Amino acid sequence: MLATPTLMPVEAAFATVRRRQGAEGMRGLAPGLLVPEGAVDWWPAANLLHGDTGLDLDRLLGAAASRWGASPHAAAALAWRSYTYWLSLPVILGWAVARRVLLVHPDDVQLRFGGEQQLLQVGMRRLRWAVLPDDPLAGAAAGGELTVVGSESELLGVLRASLRESHLDPLLTEVQHRVRLGSRPLWGSLASAVAYAVIRGVEGSAETLLDTAGRLLSALDLTNLVSIDDGPEGLAVRRHTCCLAFTLPKPKVCASCCLRG
Repeated sequence: MLATPTLMPVEAAFATVRRRQGAEGMRGLAPGLLVPEGAVDWWPAANLLHGDTGLDLDRLLGAAASRWGASPHAAAALAWRSYTYWLSLPVILGWAVARRVLLVHPDDVQLRFGGEQQLLQVGMRRLRWAVLPDDPLAGAAAGGELTVVGSESELLGVLRASLRESHLDPLLTEVQHRVRLGSRPLWGSLASAVAYAVIRGVEGSAETLLDTAGRLLSALDLTNLVSIDDGPEGLAVRRHTCCLAFTLPKPKVCASCCLRG
């Protein structure tokens, strides 16, 4: 299986996130992203959609409620925010820094609660990518690990199909079967995740980062859910929706929250 060579540009972006955010900036991803074969306590993300045993959606939402002392709908919003951030981080950075799209089929994505605080972590059972014809890896496509597509617009379409249509769209439906939450604030968390991934993990001018984030947000139909402002201290994200953290017993208003003046 192709592994390290395909991941090298994304690992460089991960290093940028660590430099800017510290160790906390990568705590939700498995080290090296790949989960070793036979590793215990990891469960496929498909369990969230199909209600299988192990780390399923009810357990994920229950863990969020316990961690934050949150009401069911706030716990679901916060669990969704965490999950979409860590799931999308390598996908967004792969496209942004190397025009490689990590395919996040629910059977390939692995989940666990790890560390002393039992925080959600995301990893991959295998790395499958979509790349452009001029990618150095394109000639090595074999065994279903690489898919070659003809243009950047087509590659963005693959990103949308993988991240949203085959994974997060059905997961959102399952969440809404359990709690009363509108789609807009949930997609607002994904929009925020996209914006933060770009400004935390991509090197370049503000103009380049804004263009990169804009193209990704447009491809995912998230354009009107977040703003990225270029100020004296650099780029800052401003959500147009709320993750409901302000409803917690110890209320929190995030730096990007629309409730801030």
